[in-house]
Amino acid sequence: MIDLTEIKPDHEVSAREMFGIDSDMMVPAFSERDDHVPEVDEVYRFNSDVTLAILAGFNANRRVMVQGLHGTGKSTHIEQVAARLNWPCVRVNLDGHISRLDLVGKDAIVLESDKQVTRFQEGIVPWALRRPVALVFDEYDAGRPDVMFVIQRILERDGKFTLLDQNQVLRPHSCFRLFATSNTVGLGNLTGLYHGTQMLNHAQIDRWDIVASLNYLPGAEEIAIVLARVPELDDDRGRPLVASMVALANLTRHGFSAGDVSSLMSPRTVIAWAENLGYFGDPARAFRLSYLNKCDEAEHPIIAEYYQRCFNEELDTSHLRAIAPP
Repeated sequence: MIDLTEIKPDHEVSAREMFGIDSDMMVPAFSERDDHVPEVDEVYRFNSDVTLAILAGFNANRRVMVQGLHGTGKSTHIEQVAARLNWPCVRVNLDGHISRLDLVGKDAIVLESDKQVTRFQEGIVPWALRRPVALVFDEYDAGRPDVMFVIQRILERDGKFTLLDQNQVLRPHSCFRLFATSNTVGLGNLTGLYHGTQMLNHAQIDRWDIVASLNYLPGAEEIAIVLARVPELDDDRGRPLVASMVALANLTRHGFSAGDVSSLMSPRTVIAWAENLGYFGDPARAFRLSYLNKCDEAEHPIIAEYYQRCFNEELDTSHLRAIAPP
């Protein structure tokens, strides 16, 4: 049986050389990949501040939360750092169905020598604590209170975790790392965008060593990301088109901030729109199917105005009004 305590990083990489950020930090890394190491996305673009925060988590075992609006690539950011360090990474989505037993473990009936016996099956938390794994809690602000108090135990400095059912105290592997992503900073659904998020216990938030903010990028960087994802648009015709798409997305974000529209376009939506162009050809049709149909019908005239300002042509929404209920 492999001694998990012996599995440790075997070299260091330069944050400056690997991620192109202005830092002298040297970060431990593994030479060998295993099944839990994410695949490297060669075109991924890193945010300097967030990357530095995540690297501090890997380097110094800091508890790091990445907070920001939807579609900004919070979870992917952690995964892509881990991928380049060959660091195993496991994501757990804290939706309403995740229970304390899922995290801690529970007794289960198994077959041994053709007999049914009861055995304790450990949950994801004790499994990860024993290994050199980066455990990422997605949608951290949507977790149930009983689940959050389980997590609070491993946020302490020593991170010891007690399995009451087994009368056992687990000490984390020296290369266990803990991250989280959230849409809010534990203040609840203030904007109306994130139904299901909770107000978090301040003692819980206080235990996170670093909170990095990842929100929408400047226009030029977002254009570069879309072109990297949809390289067939990276030509003399496609680049101005993508620039107009990103400009329209920014109008929806400003409109949301002003209370004019209730749904904004995330970078994920812009990328989906660009990808859908390959299927539908017409930017207006792809726009309707990628974003407009998700919006309140009362807001369609405002969004059509945004489209006209960015593309200098009218957006036909008559078919949507025609099928609307009286």
